[in-house]
Amino acid sequence: MSQADATQAAGQMRVRELVTPAGGAEGPGGAAAEPAVGSDAAHEVRVGRGLVGHLEDFFPGDVNRVLIVYAPTLRDRVLGLVDRLRAQGLETRLLEPPDGEAAKRIEVAQRGWDLLGEAGFTRTDLVVGIGGGTVTDLAGFIAATWLRGVRYLNVPTTLLAMVDAAIGGKTGVNTLAGKNLVGAFHAPQAVVCDLDTLSTLPHAAVTSGLGEILKCGFIRDPKILDLVWGAPRAALDPAGDVLHELVERAIAVKVDVVAADPFEHSVRAILNYGHTLAHAIERVEDYTWAHGHAVAVGMVFAAEVAARGGVMDSSLRGAHREILAAVGLPTSYAPGRWEQLRARMRIDKKNRGSHTRMVLLSGIGRPVLAEDPPEELLEAAYEAVSVTARPLGEGGIG
Repeated sequence: MSQADATQAAGQMRVRELVTPAGGAEGPGGAAAEPAVGSDAAHEVRVGRGLVGHLEDFFPGDVNRVLIVYAPTLRDRVLGLVDRLRAQGLETRLLEPPDGEAAKRIEVAQRGWDLLGEAGFTRTDLVVGIGGGTVTDLAGFIAATWLRGVRYLNVPTTLLAMVDAAIGGKTGVNTLAGKNLVGAFHAPQAVVCDLDTLSTLPHAAVTSGLGEILKCGFIRDPKILDLVWGAPRAALDPAGDVLHELVERAIAVKVDVVAADPFEHSVRAILNYGHTLAHAIERVEDYTWAHGHAVAVGMVFAAEVAARGGVMDSSLRGAHREILAAVGLPTSYAPGRWEQLRARMRIDKKNRGSHTRMVLLSGIGRPVLAEDPPEELLEAAYEAVSVTARPLGEGGIG
C-alpha cells in the first residue's frame, strides 16, 4: 500500500486527546512518595542504594508472618533476609517461582495460596515480592486474591520492574489467551528500588528497561529524552547518576498518571503507548522477547500509524527510531507475521467490544487515543516496521 493510500484510509480513524495530569514530570522529586492508588491506600516509592540490606525497616509494625516470593537468581540474598526476619521472631515462608513469564501461571499462584493457608496468613501479614516484573506481578496477585486482599511489598531488582511492573498496583497472571488478562488492582504497602541490585544485570536487561523509560519520555517528560540523547552510554550505566535520574523521572511519570486514574478508566491508557503491538509480539514469540524490546518496536509501529494517519509529523516519527537505536533497542520486526500479530492485537485490554483502540502521539507529551484505525493503515505501518528488520539489538551504541 502506498503512503497516500494509507493516509487516505486514516480518515476513518477517530482520535481524541488524552489529557495528562499536571505537575510531577518536571522534576524527579515526586518519585519519593506515591499518592493513593486505591480508594483508601497510599504507598511509598523509595529509590536509592543499599536499601535491600535493611528491607525489614519498610515492613508494617504489626506483621507476624511473611511470604517471600523471589527470583531464583536471588536465592542466596533472600536466605540472608530470612535469617534476619526469623531472628526477629517473624514466621517466614518462601516461594521460588520459575524464571521469566513461566512464573505467571495460575498453578504457581496456587502454590502461593497453599503456603498462605498452611501458615494461617491474615490481613495483618505481608507478602514480599523480590525480583523482576514477573515476580512482583505474581506476588501482588497472590496478595490481592488471598482473603480478598492482604498487604504486600514490592522490591524490584530489574530496571524494567522498577519503572514499570512494580509501580501502580497492577497484578496478574498469564493465560493461553494472552498476557495479564487475569489480575487485579491492588496497591502495595511500598515499593523499594535499590539501584545496587542493577549492577549484575545483563546488558539486554538494561536496554529493556530503557524501552519503558523512553516511553515515559515520549508520553510525558521530554527531559528523559534530552538526558538519553545527551549521554546514551551513561543512560545504560547502572552505577551512574544519569540512570538514577532517569529511574526517578520515569517513576514520577507513572506515579502521576496512576494517581489520576488508578483503575485505568481513562488517562492511564497512555502508559500503554507502544504496547498494542508489543504484547502481540510477546505472545507470538512465546515471551522470548524482552518486554522493553517489544515496546520499542511497538512505539516505532505506533509512530508509523500516527504519521501515516496525519496525527504526528514525520520528524517525530524519525526521532523514535533514532533515540531507540542510540541505546541499542530494536526498531523493527520480522516480515511476514502480520496475520499472527493482528489476531493477537484483537485481544487487548484497551479494546472495547469489537473496537480496536491504540495510544498514539500528536507530539511529545501529547498522547491521543485512536479508535478503529483502518486495517490498511495498520498493515502499512507494519510493513514499514518490518521492511528493515535486523537482528535484535544491532546498531546503536550496543
